[in-house]
Amino acid sequence: MRSDAIKKGLGRAPHRSLLKAMGYTNEEISRPLIGIGHAQNEIIPGHIHLDKILEAVKTGVRMAGGTPISFGTIGVCDGIAMNHMGMKYSLASREVIADSVEIMAQAHPFDALVLIPNCDKVTPGMLMAMLRVNIPAIMVSGGPMLTGRFQGKDVHLVSVFEGVGRVKANTMTPEELDELEDAACPGCGSCAGMFTANSMNCLTEAIGLGLPGNGTIPAVSAARIRLAKQAGMKVMELLEKNIMPRDIATKEAFENAMAVDMALGCSTNTVLHVPAIAHEAGVDLTLDLFNKVSEKAPHLCSLIPGGPHSLQQLNEAGGVPAVMNELLKLESCLHSDVITATGKTLGENLKGKDSRDSEIIRPTDNPYHRQGGIAVLYGNLAPDGAVVKQSAVADEMLTHAGPARIFDSEEAAQSAILGGKINPGDVIVIRYCGPKGGPGMPEMLSPTSAIIGMGLGKSVALITDGRFSGGTQGACLGHISPEAAVGGPIALVKEGDKISINIPEKEIRLEVDEDELEQRRKMWQPREANITTGYVARYARQVTSGSTGAVLKEE
Repeated sequence: MRSDAIKKGLGRAPHRSLLKAMGYTNEEISRPLIGIGHAQNEIIPGHIHLDKILEAVKTGVRMAGGTPISFGTIGVCDGIAMNHMGMKYSLASREVIADSVEIMAQAHPFDALVLIPNCDKVTPGMLMAMLRVNIPAIMVSGGPMLTGRFQGKDVHLVSVFEGVGRVKANTMTPEELDELEDAACPGCGSCAGMFTANSMNCLTEAIGLGLPGNGTIPAVSAARIRLAKQAGMKVMELLEKNIMPRDIATKEAFENAMAVDMALGCSTNTVLHVPAIAHEAGVDLTLDLFNKVSEKAPHLCSLIPGGPHSLQQLNEAGGVPAVMNELLKLESCLHSDVITATGKTLGENLKGKDSRDSEIIRPTDNPYHRQGGIAVLYGNLAPDGAVVKQSAVADEMLTHAGPARIFDSEEAAQSAILGGKINPGDVIVIRYCGPKGGPGMPEMLSPTSAIIGMGLGKSVALITDGRFSGGTQGACLGHISPEAAVGGPIALVKEGDKISINIPEKEIRLEVDEDELEQRRKMWQPREANITTGYVARYARQVTSGSTGAVLKEE
């Protein structure tokens, strides 16, 4: 066993002594040592209950003959970090999470790992580490939050963000917003809706590194505790069979996950995280592949925020297995022979997993959209690509052209939107917010929610070299690459320039003569970094483009 390096032989008496200092017995030390990485803390609603998931995983490991040993990682709540300095640290935290799990797993040679994340950067960060370390491992998330209820409707965190704009537009009173604030987030779990956290937890299941139900069983459900116990038992089986994460996370498995991404209408952040995770597995996923998969995999589920249905309803309808079973009916849409964390192939897992509700999970011959939920656009404004959640765009905004309204920060754009300075037809440009320029590629949930709240969602587009929350809806194009901080074309746009967006044709253009752009390019000067010390300053120096998953340079 891998852990023999710290427990076998005469020379390891000091190591055993340290283990015994914590109360471990000889019997426990002789068993496989299973590292359980978790992100429990008291600042993230999705993590507040992970201590209970941890105890359930420990129970499962012990039931199957292993010795569980837990350790913690950091986590950032994107909602709390939104629209202030904290958002510069959010995406950057993914790399720290991956590094910390790697450090713990290598410094203390566990025989296998169970990783317990929830929320936006923790799930991809832990998956990156899992594939980097490549010992038998499985992931079990904390599960999604239930929706709240307000004035007879389902509500969630984004409802509150949009409520700020509604108060400004005089379509909601401050007193109603207070009431909504109390109702929108009713308890623990990753925020209700197909936002980034739930997107990544569903895609973990689709890749095959989590058990069926990982993405959709509610956080408060007893089934979530049972799933955690099953994960603890299953990792012992993976250890016995010597099944490694990279045996599961093949290119075919990632293509399966991308198909599920399209069918569910997941967050655009998946276009950052899935390639970054694949990078750790030695699998190259280009942005073009997302469009190719989108052409094959239709949009089958209309989930919050772009649609009416919740994660709880998706779970009741059969969850990710039922979605994959529908996709399996399409030729060349899924690879059914890949191995999964169950120890069985995907095809074996999906037998009998039919949809229980044809409106929540539509059949492939009656999808919500013929193409998948995400599109990658190209053009002279985004030579390396831009990403949009096309399933959450109103039909009248699928094509749009209008004058550019230029803002070099999220705060300036937010002030203009709430101040009534944005007109129907405008294209808001928020730049110098990319991986380097942000730094950290901050999310734009506040301005996009303000656009919706102010009643501009069907008349105004927003583009940025930053990124969007999974809670974003509307004609919002992110990850514009190259970013402004490295002199990308978005840095050359001037107030009033015409920008044309054609989502069906996958095109975004700046309608300015190339000679004029060349003159602007010669005049452009790099900006000074807005943070020069500390972690995010180092991150800004090492991070690559959003088009490559914003992974760090390998020196």
